Parts: sequence; C-alpha cells; structure tokens
Amino acid sequence: MAPAETASGASAAQAANPRITAAPLPELSGEPGTRILIKGGVVMSVDDAVGNFSKGDVLIEGSKIVEVGAHIEASNAHVIDASGKIVMPGFIDTHHHQFETGLRSSLADAIVVNDGRPENSKNYYETMLLNFSQHYRPEDVYINELYGGLAQLDAGVTTVMDVSQIHHSADHSDAALEGLRDAGRRGVFGYFEGWWDGKEYPGGAKRIREQYFSSDDQLLSMVMGGEIYIEGYEDAWKIGRDLDLQIALHVVTTFGMTPTFDELAKKGVFGPDNIFIHMTGMTDDAWKAAADAGAHVSLSVPIEMHMRHGEPPIQKAIDLGMSVSLSSDVECTMSADFFTQMRGLITLQRMRANERALSGDENFPSLMKSYDAIRHATIEGAKGLRLDRKTGSLTPGKEADIILLDAEAINVAPLNNAPGAVVTLMDRTNVDTVMVAGKIRKWQGKLLGHDLDKLRRELEQSRDYIFEKAGVDRDLFS
Repeated sequence: MAPAETASGASAAQAANPRITAAPLPELSGEPGTRILIKGGVVMSVDDAVGNFSKGDVLIEGSKIVEVGAHIEASNAHVIDASGKIVMPGFIDTHHHQFETGLRSSLADAIVVNDGRPENSKNYYETMLLNFSQHYRPEDVYINELYGGLAQLDAGVTTVMDVSQIHHSADHSDAALEGLRDAGRRGVFGYFEGWWDGKEYPGGAKRIREQYFSSDDQLLSMVMGGEIYIEGYEDAWKIGRDLDLQIALHVVTTFGMTPTFDELAKKGVFGPDNIFIHMTGMTDDAWKAAADAGAHVSLSVPIEMHMRHGEPPIQKAIDLGMSVSLSSDVECTMSADFFTQMRGLITLQRMRANERALSGDENFPSLMKSYDAIRHATIEGAKGLRLDRKTGSLTPGKEADIILLDAEAINVAPLNNAPGAVVTLMDRTNVDTVMVAGKIRKWQGKLLGHDLDKLRRELEQSRDYIFEKAGVDRDLFS
C-alpha cells in the first residue's frame, strides 16, 4: 500500500485516506469488504434522485455502490483520485453480433441484402450469414466473442446483449457463453439462430437456461432470439416465454418483414418482454401496438443509415414514449464504440428536427440534448434488458458498473459542459478506467487481465481460416 498523499488544500479527512498504487487495487477491487472511494470527479449519475456533482465522490463496497455525494468521508477506503475525470455509468449495448469481430471492416461498403446491382453482390445477408458464418468452429466463436468483449470494455461499454447467430451446435453455444464470461463484463446471451443441419437452436434454450442461468446473481443473463423471417419462429417465441426470457428480434423493412409484423400486431402477441431491433419501415398501427405493449426499441443508428435498413425511427419511438436504447450491431461494417452511437443518434434527430424548423413547420420536435443521448446509452439500455435494478446509473444499491473519462485530454480540455464533452468531443481514447460490479477491468488507460497480443494472433488465425473456408480472397483494397 502506498503512503497517503496530501494535495494542496486537501482536507484532513481526505488526507487520512490511504491511496493505492496501480498494482494492488485492481486485484482487491470487487472483493467482499473492499471499499473504494472515487474522489473529486465530475459525477454524472444518470439518476435524477441522486443528481450530478461538478465535484463529487462515489463510494463502493465490494460490487455495490454505497453512496454518491458532493463529499464522502470513508475510513479504510482505497481512494481513486478522479480529479479531471468524468465519472458516470458504463455504456450499455443492446445488440452486438460479437462473433463477427474477426471480420471487422470486411463489409465496410456493404448493404444488408442484395438489391441486384453488381456493386452490392457482396452484402451482409449472403456474404456474412450464408457464407462466412457457416464455417465457424467453436474455437472461432470463442476468440471472436472474447476479443470483441474486451474491445468494448476498453471503450467503456460495460454491458452487452450479444446477438450471436452462430448456434450451429451445443459446442458453438457453449463457446459463445465462455467467451462472454471470460471477458469479465456484464453480458446478456442472445440465443439466436444457427444455420447448419442438426442445429441446436431453438430447442437448446432449455439446456442453456438450466446449465448457465440458474441464478440471477451473476454477470450473465439470457435473452431468446425470435426472428420472424425464419420459419418456425413461433416455436422460439413459445420456448422463450415458457422459460421466462425476453424475446428479441430484428425488425427490418428490407427483409420484407412488414406484413408479418403487422399480422403479429393484429394478433396482440407483443409484450413488455419484446426487444425490437431497428424497427425500420413498420406501419403506424404496428408501432402503436408495440408501444401499447410496452416493448423496447434498440436502435443502431450509424448502421441503419449505412446499410440500408431504412431511416432510424428515432422520432417515432420518442413521440410514442417508448424506451429506446443504442446498439452497435456489426463490426464487419461499423465501429462498436458508443461515442459513435451517441453522435449518430443526436445528429440525425437534430438534423430532421432542424429541417422541419427551417421549412417553417412550427410543430418541429424538441432538439435532443447531449444528456438525452447519454440516457439512451446507459439507463434506457438497462431498462430494455431488465437490468435497471442492477446497472445503468450511479445509484446506491446498484452494482458498480462505472467508467472514468479523461476530461483533461487534448481533445476535450478545457471542460465546459460534462454531457456535451462526452457526446460531442470524446472517443474511446478518453476511457481511463472501467469497473464492472466493482472490479477494475481497465486501469489508467490499460486493459487488465489478458495477453492482448496473444489474443490478437489467435483472432487473426481464426480470420484466416474462415476466409479460406468461405472461398473469399482477403484483399485489403477491395
């Protein structure tokens, strides 16, 4: 333990608290009885009852947040000096296909489905799902899941719903779960489809639920995939609801889903257990049914604009009072960091509202503010995944999923507006420290606990194998 350090003007109580060097604190963090005081940061709680503090403290014991306030005295607490940092809840990604990590940027210019034009013959559905994904071995699933999870942890994303459409066998499903677990962050295992003959999905849900999710007191939880463009989706919905799981699905007009979604709306089968991803091109009646049912909407704004899913329905969801979260979708096409997601959300919403204002429409929508974007990136994601009792805000009693963002870095300083700096200025390089359930996973700019060079080599080997089996040449300039 390092000796106490006294900054100029520090109070006696503050000076009496021991400061810990980088070596032991990450090892002690998250353990029962370990008290950590994050001190002197700009605290953005994302909880109206707790409030925000231009200079404040957060006290953690074990995995839980104990207190948030302007000044906290805590004896026997290890102190993290957060001066010059923004302290806030970690970001929550409600839809990420992590098994595709090794294929990053391979479909950078692709649209989602083939439109018949030669330049779009290389598209997501045919190239990724019907070719690349067919060749994954369980070991490929594992390294992609693990590396993708660590990369998002490094960027301050402490929770993910992994939409792993790679459940060809029980071994593939187990590998996905092991990769999620070994990354050390909060993960929602999205049990979506597999594509091989003899695939485990959807019948394997019961085995997985019993084997891996018998307790709610863990970092991992489970969601059932129920894609309505796949034959037999009704069975998946029934299995999920029998197991008390949420039902998540892509809802995309370019896949021709609108008539099916309309029919489901008329039947009244939507519920508060539904997570609808994208929701592009659906009718007003279907939207109303989804809103009335209390369904959640997950938007992947940059991807939706880029890959021709249809225009992101930001204003539609807001006007209907729906809970809306953000998600990164596919790294084969776009970055999975959440600064990109927040900027995509706020700039598109404001562009549309501003166009209406400029055209003379006096009823143009309110302009989204930076703090609104942060809420969509944190607490709304927690609500959508039924995790808001555990995470999404700096609230006493919740688990300590916390990030410290460097507000003195050259791309941010001087700090004049905290939410504005996070949403409009920052990027992943500003993520200094990351905690999940009180455990420090990134410390002072360095991801902990893994040999990243070794993992990168394993990911590259997996990538090479998949490209070869898929019969696709890896041309860096194609």
